[in-house]
Amino acid sequence: MTKETLAFVTEKTKELTAAHSCCAELKEAANNWLAAAGTDKEAEATKAYVAELEADIMPIDGLIAFAESDMGAKIFGAEMAKNVAAHGKEIKAAGAKYCDCPACAACEAILARKEELFK
Repeated sequence: MTKETLAFVTEKTKELTAAHSCCAELKEAANNWLAAAGTDKEAEATKAYVAELEADIMPIDGLIAFAESDMGAKIFGAEMAKNVAAHGKEIKAAGAKYCDCPACAACEAILARKEELFK
């Protein structure tokens, strides 16, 4: 991976781990990748990190469906769930493929450069 790619992914990874919406499993994979970057364990950590990024990024249709569900109402609260669903529909109409929360936005930015991670 180039120095520029490493710097970009490191910056986005730090944004990801600081995001309130980042789950514990992804935060762990991100921190493991940060610790392994530049070492002989980088390739293995990168593979695990990318797999976790791909597993945890929320597709926009999933966000909308969750926000409109009973569980979404329990997690977000009824009014916020309606707002989240409406926001999801709005960004989907504008072309979004994924949730735009801070964690998903960082995931999407990193995954957009996935091929560069393995060079």
